[in-house]
Amino acid sequence: MPVIDMGREVTLEFIRVTEAAALKASRWMGRGDKEAADQAAVDAMRGMLDLVSIRGTIIIGEGEKDQAPMLYIGEKVGGGGLRDPKVDIAVDPIDGTTLTSKGLPNAISVIAVGNQGTLASFPSYYVNKIAVGPGAKGSIDINDSVQANLERVAKAYGARTRELTAIALDRPRHSEIIEQVRETGARIKLISDGDVAGAIATAMEDSGVNILFGIGGAPEAVIAAAALKCLGGEMQVKIWPRDDEERQKILDMGYSEGDFDKVYDIEDMARGDSIIFCATGITGGDFLPGVRYQGNMAITHSVAMRAKTTTVRYVTAHHHLDIKTIPSRAEAREVEI
Repeated sequence: MPVIDMGREVTLEFIRVTEAAALKASRWMGRGDKEAADQAAVDAMRGMLDLVSIRGTIIIGEGEKDQAPMLYIGEKVGGGGLRDPKVDIAVDPIDGTTLTSKGLPNAISVIAVGNQGTLASFPSYYVNKIAVGPGAKGSIDINDSVQANLERVAKAYGARTRELTAIALDRPRHSEIIEQVRETGARIKLISDGDVAGAIATAMEDSGVNILFGIGGAPEAVIAAAALKCLGGEMQVKIWPRDDEERQKILDMGYSEGDFDKVYDIEDMARGDSIIFCATGITGGDFLPGVRYQGNMAITHSVAMRAKTTTVRYVTAHHHLDIKTIPSRAEAREVEI
């Protein structure tokens, strides 16, 4: 079976996929309609994937087929030629739909790709997460206390605990984590949405963020793990059922009680060195600038990462709006941005 060569040319094709989603989503920035923004991004991403020479399967997407007409879990995407390689694909057309609808920073469009069988999925809607960048790799333990983790990360960076900054979703379920971080003297940055970008921030030198704590979406965890693998970071997660009903549903799927205590690391979520990660900024923020319009031009900012070489490339693209079109799967034609 052929495998994908995660080289520059293929990586550029996936950048075009996230660019298209970001461009279409940005038209809905601040308009208060997150569903319309997400639908526009999904349609653009799905249309662009048709142009990539792969036989892809959506491992992480918009949901099951009966809930999502496009980019649903299990959907086959790509050019689909007999000689095209089979790959796993995880997508989040908009990580931060609410951020986009409100015009708030840090919304991005993301895709992670790897050879068939390399990307995992979880049976739960949420997972408990902890993540750090390469400078603190080997310093975290999701089963240990917030204080102990912060102390080890501080030691890894040659810093004091109070000089660290943690990041977490601003949710009532994180009240204890927030309090425990503050008790150590460390700072904490609370974000309303977008924990893919939050996890990646721990591995970006100029982000000012050192560690991520908390419970967030399971699909987002796998996508973030793919990025952190390329960046040399570390991430650990545990299945976190929302209630007894979801817990029983997971058990009925064949999981055991012991699986709720199992710690999954990056290699469990994104295996091997074929992984690539691409993202394009939508609203702009700590990770990537957003889509900017200047007359008949739209400017996008993207990043591409490869696990094989740990290369990180930033791509700035200038799109001529009077001639630029994007394939729309919903309309079965090329549409204007």
